[in-house]
Amino acid sequence: MTDGSAPGAALRVLIISDAWHPQVNGVVRTLSTLVDELTLMGHKAEVIGPDRFTSIPCPTYPEIRLALLPRRRLAKLIASFMPAAIHIATEGPLGIAARAYCRRHGLPFTTAFHTKFAEYLYARTRVPTRLTYSWLRNFHNTGAGTMVATRSLAEDLSARGFTRLKAWTRGVDLSLFRPHDPAQGPRLDWGLPRPIFLYVGRVAVEKNIGAFLDLDLPGSKVVVGDGPQRAALEQRYPRVHFTGARFGADLAAAYAGGDAFVFPSRTDTFGLVLLESLACGTPVAAYPVTGPRDVVVPGVGALDEDLRAAALRALDCDRAACRAHAETFSWQACTQLFLHNLQPFAHDWAADATPAPSLA
Repeated sequence: MTDGSAPGAALRVLIISDAWHPQVNGVVRTLSTLVDELTLMGHKAEVIGPDRFTSIPCPTYPEIRLALLPRRRLAKLIASFMPAAIHIATEGPLGIAARAYCRRHGLPFTTAFHTKFAEYLYARTRVPTRLTYSWLRNFHNTGAGTMVATRSLAEDLSARGFTRLKAWTRGVDLSLFRPHDPAQGPRLDWGLPRPIFLYVGRVAVEKNIGAFLDLDLPGSKVVVGDGPQRAALEQRYPRVHFTGARFGADLAAAYAGGDAFVFPSRTDTFGLVLLESLACGTPVAAYPVTGPRDVVVPGVGALDEDLRAAALRALDCDRAACRAHAETFSWQACTQLFLHNLQPFAHDWAADATPAPSLA
């Protein structure tokens, strides 16, 4: 940090994100945990999300709400909070409005590259990725730094012309996500033939779930999660067990009850579900792409362009080694990196004072 404040001084951190509660995804889980960790460290952190605005459902993905014409209200909310650092987490309507505010007032800001939006947009609309990446590059390069979760993502973005990339890894809640304890009774019995090949996450086209469900595998396939593609997949794959979304201890039990976690996505930038599965002792099978190749090491899973071969090899991994690897990822370290990457500033908020709603 470069504002001249003393090391460890409390900081007022404002995060603007188009992904926020009640959405259920990795970005929301990351930001929620980040705010909790920042608070434990003595900082004041708030998230401005679509829940504070009039919003409309995102086309093709109604579970996601998009803030409608947020610029004026967002300006009042920012001034009300009087931040000493601003982080723009997403590139949606709120992110665009926050970026415009910061540039208008000469305030530095950081961004994060959470989602391969170009690939997601192409999967849904066939908009060429080169056009979307051109816009994303301009969005992020005007900031003081873009935080990325993995080395391979940084290399990819650098090759596309993104600058000022900063490492910001992820963590996992090791107290919630943990291997099954035999003292607590038997492991989750799905009532299905084993081995259990498990997927956890959003059930959406960009997750490439069909590549998993098409595999010829022994035992059973289980999909935990919800999303716009669930009904179509349930109809197409009647032998697959769809549970819907699970949370907390129920989600942890689902991970621990799997024999191998199959992650078919080719577009995730990290994949928090990988760490959650490993923390529960369940090995991972995935394609050798950004995210899995940064998280999965030999002995805790298998990466292969032949996803079936990876899934079968994952069954032989040592579950204790999976847990031990997950224990190297800490949310505290993640939060310290985030703080290091911020660009704090001094600003006379009184000069900008206008009647403003509270963030409370």
